[in-house]
Amino acid sequence: MHCHGSLVTVYCCVLIAGGIGFSLRQVRRQTPYGRYATQVASRRWVPAKPAWFVQELPSFLVPVLLFWGTMPKLGLGETLLFCLFCGHYFQRTFVFSLLTKGRSSPLRIVLSSLTFCSVNGFVQSHYLLHCAAYGDAWLADWRLVLGLIVFFIGMGINVHSDYILRNLRKPGELHYSIPKGGMFEYVSGANFLGEIIEWFGFAVAAWSMPALSFAVFTLCSIGPRAYHHHRFYLKIFSDYPQSRKAVIPFLF
Repeated sequence: MHCHGSLVTVYCCVLIAGGIGFSLRQVRRQTPYGRYATQVASRRWVPAKPAWFVQELPSFLVPVLLFWGTMPKLGLGETLLFCLFCGHYFQRTFVFSLLTKGRSSPLRIVLSSLTFCSVNGFVQSHYLLHCAAYGDAWLADWRLVLGLIVFFIGMGINVHSDYILRNLRKPGELHYSIPKGGMFEYVSGANFLGEIIEWFGFAVAAWSMPALSFAVFTLCSIGPRAYHHHRFYLKIFSDYPQSRKAVIPFLF
């Protein structure tokens, strides 16, 4: 398969523009997911575990199938970055989705997420498999080293924060509790912060427009979710820590 550079560039521009537009829309209206899903009328719901599994799977499966179907000759740099991308979504698909205790999601939200993950999984992996050429010198480049450090810091924050959230309630409990520990001591959306850091680390390590556009889209799409969570906590908990911010420690 040949590299379609112009189509990749168009996708990157659309992704950034779409992310900004989606962010502005979310500021005005909450996306009906999780705790906010009950606020909309929907007759079709998908339980949390299969919902997360189905919508995250394409981001892992599409790259694997693309690799398997084309069997490109990769350098170590391309291989490492490809494995980072697939590794994140392996964790989200086969670990996070099976452990989550979240609420059911409207079917349309699941389908829209599945569509995005399919397209983004293809473009990100297509670029790494058929367009990128880092060379052996990239393995010692400061951008790769720094990007890897930031990526794994973000992944650690994300996984640890998900663990804290899963253990807020005992089996059968329905009430909300204030998350404590880790980065939750600084922000209400610690899990979102971790994922944002993770993908910006990936963008530095890859030093490419597809990776950067995805990082920007991630910030624009889940940043507002952290903002809504922050307002939710402040509304229902009179003793909620006032020093916490929404998603950026000490700032916002």
